[in-house]
Amino acid sequence: MNKILVVDDHSIVRHGIIRILEEKSELNAVCDGATTSQETMTKLLASKYQAVLLDISLAGESGLDLLCQIRQALPSLPVLIVSMHPEEQYAMPALRLGAAGYLTKVSAPDVFVDAVSLVLSGKRYISATVAECLADNLNSNNKSLPTHEDLSPRELQVLLMIGSGKSPTEIGNELALSVKTISTYRSSLLKKMGLKTTAELIKYAIVNKLVC
Repeated sequence: MNKILVVDDHSIVRHGIIRILEEKSELNAVCDGATTSQETMTKLLASKYQAVLLDISLAGESGLDLLCQIRQALPSLPVLIVSMHPEEQYAMPALRLGAAGYLTKVSAPDVFVDAVSLVLSGKRYISATVAECLADNLNSNNKSLPTHEDLSPRELQVLLMIGSGKSPTEIGNELALSVKTISTYRSSLLKKMGLKTTAELIKYAIVNKLVC
């Protein structure tokens, strides 16, 4: 029996994924759910799971931060990222942090099953889009990686929200952080990326196709 933890703070999505996985006899899966980082780590440390399906955007939290926690505590446990965001935005950072694969929530049920089957067998799930991103990185030879790939998970999250046009207040409310903290992240982003204004951050996000 393969015990799988599905981490998503949207009840309908979480239960939908669980139903898809448990209905496929070839997976031999029994699923459990979690909605926060704390609940996730408590369950993972209390029981043995064969895989985790992790949403990248939890309420007030970054799934990439949680991915780092899981990888540190349980380095052999495969974590498959499941997100509403396109692969171009988060897949490469997630894979670099140790994710076993990256799925979008619009993927067909059969794709979910195939991806979970792969990670349960110890392999990685790489979609055609992610494979193209990997190829692009290899073809860049000695060129440096895009600046955003050197950011921390939280910095990347703030960059994407700035790029989508959200104000510091809106970002702070969504991430449960103060406006002052968001301003600190903004200053850090500008310094790390060699930019001077919020407008340049937005332009960077658009040019690099980090926002739709």
